[in-house]
Amino acid sequence: MSLVIDIHALQTIPPSLINRDDTGAPKTAVFGGVPRQRVSSQSWKRAIRRYFENQFDSEMVGDRSKRLPEKIARLLEEKGLDQADAIARAEKLFKAAGIKTEVDKKPKKADPEAPEPSPYPRTSYLIFLSQQQVDRAVEELFKRGEEKLPSAEAKAILDTNHSVDMAMFGRMVADDAAYNVDAAVQVAHAIGIHGSTPDFDYFTAVDDLAEEGQETGAGMIGTVQMMSSTLYRYATVNLKGLEDNLGSAEAARQAAGQFIEAFIASMPTGKINTFANQTLPELVYVAIRDTRPVSLVNAFETPVLEETRASHKFEAGAKEDHKSRRTVAAERLAQEARDVQEVYGFAPRAAFVMGMGDLAAPFEGIAEETTLAGLTERVDEELNRLAGDS
Repeated sequence: MSLVIDIHALQTIPPSLINRDDTGAPKTAVFGGVPRQRVSSQSWKRAIRRYFENQFDSEMVGDRSKRLPEKIARLLEEKGLDQADAIARAEKLFKAAGIKTEVDKKPKKADPEAPEPSPYPRTSYLIFLSQQQVDRAVEELFKRGEEKLPSAEAKAILDTNHSVDMAMFGRMVADDAAYNVDAAVQVAHAIGIHGSTPDFDYFTAVDDLAEEGQETGAGMIGTVQMMSSTLYRYATVNLKGLEDNLGSAEAARQAAGQFIEAFIASMPTGKINTFANQTLPELVYVAIRDTRPVSLVNAFETPVLEETRASHKFEAGAKEDHKSRRTVAAERLAQEARDVQEVYGFAPRAAFVMGMGDLAAPFEGIAEETTLAGLTERVDEELNRLAGDS
């Protein structure tokens, strides 16, 4: 039995610029014929990787860089090799593995002020290696000395002991598809549940050292765009794919629980010092399925507006009968989950919900209410139980 874990979240972001396009504007998308705020999956996946590194174990996170040959060469230098020998051995590894490297060339016209080009080789594109793969490469290269490194052994060094983030998000190597790692986790672009448009913040800065009377205006004037939305976020974990990439069912279950926590608690850092948009999801719904993954984004194909149970009166002493946008969103999400179960028969093997205030109430009967600590524990318990049933 192949299991998937669907994670759905509603998260309100105040005016901010956590993800921008090439013009500096907040990223947007049209959904349901309405422009909405969008936060790219790449942006949130990087935040998740950083959360893994900071909150769990840095060894779980690999390096994605063109400078991995340099990193390996420098580690060999730390073991006592001179620079030229260390560089030659690092180049030998990548050549045997069929991955091209290149070295910065000296400019034809010498510029006395220009820095010397680095002698260390680089790959021509970003390569993803785990810390375990780097450590094994250094150990083998140091031990072998001048001995030739067979191609099969070079490939084994670079294609075993994957890091958790590589197992989750995959790896592509342009020079050899044999190194590719299929992603076990899919992350959707977060999208606003209602229509929204960017706004502009006009700001000025004062020159602190200008003497009084010398300058009557601002020392600097500028604008920055910002946007605010309640976002629908979705990700799905293929547990069998994660197990295949990590080589262990236990490691896969542990990584799945850690991914759920990181998905919930992480936040992209774009312009975060300017806007301090440090929010958490107000609602999280997790479903463990033995069918295909199911996104519930179509609950918001029609934009969510603030709706009322009755006509809202702005009178002294009038009863507050107004539904907030996130209350309506929670009801829509729960109804979409129910509709999927009723129409398609895609009932989860287990489901859990955590929500601020009474936002979890619409999920009564289809999900067990819990907290973040309880969520990861219950997911692990259910995965162990379902593994025993298979």
